[in-house]
Order: sequence, then C-alpha cells, then structure tokens
Amino acid sequence: MADTTQQSQSTPGTARQADPFPVKGMDAVVFAVGNAKQAAHYYSTAFGMKRVAYSGPENGSRETASYVLESGGARFVFTSVIKPMTEWGRFLADHVAAHGDGVIDLAIEVPDVRAAYAYAVEHGATGLEEPYDTKDEYGTVVRAAIATYGQTRHTLVERSGYDGPYLPGFVAAGPVVESPKKRNFQAIDHCVGNVELGMMNEWVAFYNKVMGFTNMKEFVGDDIATEYSALMSKVVADGTKKVKFPINEPAIAKKKSQIDEYLEFYGGPGVQHIALATNDIVTTVRQMRAAGVEFLDVPDSYYDTLGEWVGDTRVPIDELRELKILADRDEDGYLLQIFTKPVQDRPTVFFEMIERHGSLGFGKGNFKALFEAIEREQERRGNL
Repeated sequence: MADTTQQSQSTPGTARQADPFPVKGMDAVVFAVGNAKQAAHYYSTAFGMKRVAYSGPENGSRETASYVLESGGARFVFTSVIKPMTEWGRFLADHVAAHGDGVIDLAIEVPDVRAAYAYAVEHGATGLEEPYDTKDEYGTVVRAAIATYGQTRHTLVERSGYDGPYLPGFVAAGPVVESPKKRNFQAIDHCVGNVELGMMNEWVAFYNKVMGFTNMKEFVGDDIATEYSALMSKVVADGTKKVKFPINEPAIAKKKSQIDEYLEFYGGPGVQHIALATNDIVTTVRQMRAAGVEFLDVPDSYYDTLGEWVGDTRVPIDELRELKILADRDEDGYLLQIFTKPVQDRPTVFFEMIERHGSLGFGKGNFKALFEAIEREQERRGNL
C-alpha cells in the first residue's frame, strides 16, 4: 500500500505532468430521484443551493427531467424519468425503484477525456460510454463513462471548450427560491462509498490501478468501532487531493453496523454520504437547521473534555456544544464537522458539513461519538 502521508516535493505543475490520470476536480454529483422537481426545491430551500440549468420536455428532453443546482464550486444534478423510452431511461427508473433516491454518478472533470478513458480501460476499468462530443452554441463538451462500485459510474468530463450553463441540451434556469444571505458551502470535500464485506481492498486497488489514485488514510480495527458495531475505511485521492473517495466496508461486530444498514436498504453498494466544505460552519448549521435540515445529535458529555485535546478552535466550545458540531485535531491542524440525518425515507444517503483549518483528516477523533449517534438513530428505526 502506498504511503501518501509524505507529499511530493515537486511543484504542482510538475506533479500534474507526472500524474497518469490528472483531474481538475469533481464536476458534479448526479442523483437519480423519483421527482426531480421536488428534489430541486428541497435542496434549494434546505441546502441553499441555486438552480442554474434545466433539461426537460420544454426544451426537447421527452424522457427525463434534470435540474442543475450549484453552491460555489459544488454542483448537484437531479434527474427523474418522465416516461422510459430508451435503455438509459429504463435504467434510471429501475435504479430509483430498487435503491430509492441515490447517487448514480460521481462525475470528474479531466483535462483530456480521451486520454483518461484510454488509461482507465487499459488498466482494467469497465467502459460504459466511449468518448463522445456534444455541441451547442456555447461550445463543445467531451464525455465518457466508466463503472465503479455497485451501479455507480464516473463520467469523465472535459469542458474547457464550453461556457454554457451546464451541458448541451440544458438551458439556463433561475433560482427555485431566494438564496440564503450567505451560501452554506462552496465545494465538494469528499464522497464516501459503501461496499460489501471483503470488497474494500478490491475497490481501493481499482482506484490505485485505474486512476492512479493513492492511499491517503486508513481506518481499521478500533479506529471505527463501538460496543456494538464496527466498520473499516480507506481513503483514495488524486495527486492534488481535489478528489477524495473514502471506501467503507462493514466489520464483524455484535450488531448491524451503519454500513450493513445502508447496504440492506440501498440494495447494494453505493454512495453513502457527500461532505461539503464550508468556511463558516456555524452560519451554515444555523441556516440549514432553520430551513428544516435535521442533524445527528451528540451528547453534552462529548464536549466536557473536548477542549483538553482539540485545543483552541475558531468556534468556542460552548457554541460547538449548542450546535452539536464535532471537532478534531491532527498533526496538520483541526477541523469542524457535523452530519445530517438521512435526507430521504430510506436510511441511506446523508451529508457532512466540514470546515477545515489545516487538517487533511476525516475526524478520526470523532468516530466513536459519531457512530454512537448513528447507532441511536438505527435503534430508533429498529435496525441496530
């Protein structure tokens, strides 16, 4: 396993040239949902995202309706089927029926789609769509797609020659609701996948080989365990750390872990949660709570000794306690984080809000408190 705790001393430009699979960052997180119009309204209202583009029957898309929402550099796309007419439409309809609302695509922006696709397929990736161009009056977008865990895909997107609202076939669209005074987040920090027992290392190896990603962090054994449940996690990332994918699998324990619960209710492997980077987690949590977003509860006892090991943070301990925000510190700095409850009826997809101050970690010091909070929710649902 590659040790990436020691970063390359080369300049960013040199590192990019040496990268066999260079990426620019996350392009979009694409959801298949039962009702895209209502999903767009929820994420506009509750998450403060701004609708920027639309595709549907009114502009020639007879099979699907898609709404594109953004907050800073974070982009979500919500697609639902109006009437299945093609293999793709039937796939989307079947996906929602089997999994509920969920992520079907973690799209990655790359500088050269053809080169990236060729490298991935040559190194073992299953190609879903060979590189192809789409054009309109705003320019040309090049795309291709490869498969990853479950029914999730990575669409590779090259949009340097395009300045339209999203993709050809989409039209600009105004906000669904008025945006909050201050946006709640500005980027996608990382996207977490859940896979079956025994499959974590296989998918880590997939990203190592197919995309040239390296191993960033590893959490096994007692790192992520409570009295009742446990899981294991490894994090892969591109050379610039702009795209980070933690991969989780369940571990043997007394009771059903959150990963087991997810796999059962999602019907297989998939994207468990998306972490969103914010510069002001206090304002973010206050605004999202006021808009109806539910966050996991943390007992007051967590905060009694927090200052002893986290030290000084931008947000006073009393305010962290009030808002139930978690804190963690490592050798590089500290972070503040909080997790929503699942955002649909099935206990599957949820979100993390994270504010980083130097730390490149994922809140290892919070794992026990976090998973005990999740277990309390599992018990309420009768799934522990």
